[in-house]
Parts: sequence; structure tokens; C-alpha cells
Amino acid sequence: MKNITGGVCAAKGFKAAGLHCGMRKNKAKRDVALIISDCDCAAAAVYTTNLVKGAPIDVTKKNIANGVARAVICNSGNANTCNANGIEVAEAMCDLVEKHTGIPASDVVVASTGVIGQPLDITPMVEHIDDLIAALGDTPAHSTAANEAIMTTDTVHKEVAVEFEIAGKRCAMGGIAKGSGMIHPNMATMLVFVTTDAAISAEMLQKALRADVADTFNMVSVDGDTSTNDTLAVLANGMAGNPTITAEGKDYDDFCAALRAVTSGLCRAIAADGEGATKLLIADVKGAVDTDNARRIAKSIITSSLTKAAMFGADANWGRVLCAIGYSGAQVDVHKVDVDFVSAAGVVEVCRNGAGIPFSEEKAKEVLTEREITIRVGLGDGDGAATAYGCDLTYEYVKINGDYRT
Repeated sequence: MKNITGGVCAAKGFKAAGLHCGMRKNKAKRDVALIISDCDCAAAAVYTTNLVKGAPIDVTKKNIANGVARAVICNSGNANTCNANGIEVAEAMCDLVEKHTGIPASDVVVASTGVIGQPLDITPMVEHIDDLIAALGDTPAHSTAANEAIMTTDTVHKEVAVEFEIAGKRCAMGGIAKGSGMIHPNMATMLVFVTTDAAISAEMLQKALRADVADTFNMVSVDGDTSTNDTLAVLANGMAGNPTITAEGKDYDDFCAALRAVTSGLCRAIAADGEGATKLLIADVKGAVDTDNARRIAKSIITSSLTKAAMFGADANWGRVLCAIGYSGAQVDVHKVDVDFVSAAGVVEVCRNGAGIPFSEEKAKEVLTEREITIRVGLGDGDGAATAYGCDLTYEYVKINGDYRT
């Protein structure tokens, strides 16, 4: 497996586009994305666990209940959430794709992101749908345009693609993502679209996706708020020509490895681009009683506001890490806990067996000033391990969200 360019256009048979259609006031921002496949795809998706859900989620669930999809349409600027006519509007977006491409509305994944609780008028989309379709293409630039169209407070593109083999056939998989704020474990506002030309049944695709998110997107947190619109959808059109994956085995494992490469890359990008963030934080937990306990501890560390604030200030306040472990609800012997802070500048050991040890504050400051910091935790209780992704908590986060709507 190797990294390649192309995002959602890396796989055979996929085209993408992103344009400013007038859904957002800022004419410099693209606001509608379209992704289509040359043929039907096996489809799978996971969604937010928030009881308040965007209307597009209900429509997408219905559309891909049969495990088939062929297109994705998504707008930014308005979440189409808590609207009386939300379902009608989301369905109208799917109808628009059918009318202008011939792809059945029932084979469309629809998504929206942006402000909650404001009516969504798709008139601008109707007026520019022909332009959007005319802009479709299969180059890396087309994937990037689609990525830009789903961004809200994001400051960087989030695209990953890999090339891999299944049964001797060259396959590709790529994804785009948006997510910067309102992001918390258990699918957290986060939108991710992944395309692949590998052939896999819808059932096995859903199985692979659910297993994957437990250690990727369910381990990302920016601010502790679980969004209403999170959607992660994967489309597999089979154009690589490999034998269709219908059961577990080597081919399935190879597919899952590629999926993990794409999703973990997107997770890191989302966490690093957290609203107002200056640093990517990685909680790397080993030695837990089991995987579930390791996940619980890693999540607790990465969501601790005090720990996040300390990392922003490059303050090696390791007690906040211990505190987060202690209230995580995990089964753990706190008298065995070791903590290190790790970055490109080196390693500083700060805690052994649940107690502080002497360390250089100057070295710690150097380590914690880097853009990527790993909080490495050893527990000594078992073989459980997990990694969570987050970011520091800064003044800018409050500034962004203090007037997000206005």
C-alpha cells in the first residue's frame, strides 16, 4: 500500500465538483459538492449518535437501506437541522441530482453542514446545478474543490488517498472530510466521504466500516460537543475488477487496512484543524485491562479541558492527565500509571507508578511547544491499547464560537 493523490477521485469511475452556488453569502467560498460514480456502488455509512439529527441523515438512511448508492450531494453553510420542512428539502436535493444526471434520487447520499435551526432554501442550488454538473471531473483538483465546498470553519483541506492490491488487482481508495468544531467521540460537525474502486459487498463494507470507526472517528474529539449532522459514507463501485469480497479473509483484511489508512489520516487532519487549535494532541494508551478500557482512558485524556489548556500553554501539568484517567470510569490501577510527553523535540518523562518524578521544565517546554504532541500513557494492567486524537484549547476557540451564528 502507498499514499497517492486524488482524494475521492483517486479511484476509477468517480468524479467530483465543488462550486459556489449561492448557499452562502461569501462568494469566495464554494458551498455545494457533488460526487458521482460511473456505476452503482455498494454503500455503507455511520452517523451521529446525537438524538437531534439533521434531516439529511434520515433521508440518506432511507436511500441506502438497500446497500446501493451512486452519488453524494452536500451543501455547507446550513445544517438543515431542526427545520419543519427539513426532510422535504433533503429529498429535493436528491431529486435535483436525479433530474439533471439520471441517477435515481433513491441512490443519492445527501448531507448538509453549517448553522442549526435556520430554514434551508435550495433555490440557489437549483439555479446552479447545471454549472455544478458541468464542473465534474476526475482530477485531484476536482476532489479538492469538493472538499472546499463542504468546509465551514475548517482552515485546511482534508484529503487522503491510497493505492493497494486485492487478489492481484490494483485498487484505490480516497476520502475527503470536513470537521473543525462540534466534534466529539461517537461520530462527531463531521462529514466524511470515501470512495473506492474495490469490489466488496454492501454487507462486508458496512462491517468493515463499523469496525474501523471504533478506533478512528469514534476516538476524535475537539470540544466535547457531538454534532447533529455527522455522516461517514463509503461508496465502492467495484471497477478495479477484483473478486467481490463477500466474507472475511485476506482480501477483506487488505481492504480493511486500506480503509484504516484513509480514515486514520483524515482523523489526524480533523483533530489538528480543531477550531482555534495550534497543536495536534494524541493520547497513546497501552497496558490497559482491555481495549474498551484503553479507549475510555484515551478519550478521557483527549477531552479534558484542563489538559487541552495546559498543552496550549506548553505546561507539563501531568496531574491533569492523571485526573482525567481517574474520572474516566475505566478499570485501572492508578498506582501503576506512567506518563510521558513526546514530540519531535524529544521525550520528557513526568510520572512513574502514579507519582511525579523530577524533570527539566525547560526540556518540557521545548517538547510541548511543537505542533504535534503525544501523551504516552503506560498502565501495566494488561494488553489493551488505544489511540485518541484531539487538539489544544485556545482563546481563538471561544472567539470563533462566541459569534458563530451572527
